[in-house]
Amino acid sequence: MTEKLSQSRSKRDYIPGLGRQFLTPLYDVAHRVFGLHSVHNKMIELAELRGGHRVLDVGCGTGNLLRATGRRHRSVDLVGLDPDPKALIRAERKARRAGLTIRLDRGFAQELPYGDGSFDRVFSSLMLHHLDSTSKDALLAEVRRVLRSDGQLVLADAVLDEQGHHHGHRQGGMRGRMREQLQDNVGDAVAQRIADAGFTVEPTRTVALRIGGSIGIVSARLDGNS
Repeated sequence: MTEKLSQSRSKRDYIPGLGRQFLTPLYDVAHRVFGLHSVHNKMIELAELRGGHRVLDVGCGTGNLLRATGRRHRSVDLVGLDPDPKALIRAERKARRAGLTIRLDRGFAQELPYGDGSFDRVFSSLMLHHLDSTSKDALLAEVRRVLRSDGQLVLADAVLDEQGHHHGHRQGGMRGRMREQLQDNVGDAVAQRIADAGFTVEPTRTVALRIGGSIGIVSARLDGNS
């Protein structure tokens, strides 16, 4: 695991995977209970990975999507980025147990520590609602920068109905800030935000979780490469 944080960036606030640091050890339990593997499987399918592709997972958490990708595509180059060092330690341990070589970096989605045109594919799974509106736009600008000209973004996040509910369930159990940031996900707002950032967006796919509603998955390419 490597760190690429300046002093100012290292002080930037972030929301851990389950909203609070003390819940991080339960993240993988929640992953299994909610059935998030079905979301990851669909994301991997949509990415249409080929041998030699370089893949970045922004907000990789404990590495479940990276591990699933590596098991299905042994010849791709996997990189994960997350601000939470505790989650990255778990991701590193799980990759080692699975016999996978995965580069894990500590950093922030708004300032990806990679060169222009570094990746063929970028994943983002259930991370967008951890960011405020300004940071969401910064993330998408950074994804545009690090993607190669024929690259693809595959992003999954919660979808809210017009009343701001996640398929009929209020978000009362979430931290206030995360609940507010989810309001950017009403209807097709996520797909529209991605399109406004300069991507050609395919129709949103919806995957039902075992419990907890459904997740929208957006596949998008840089304009002119649909």
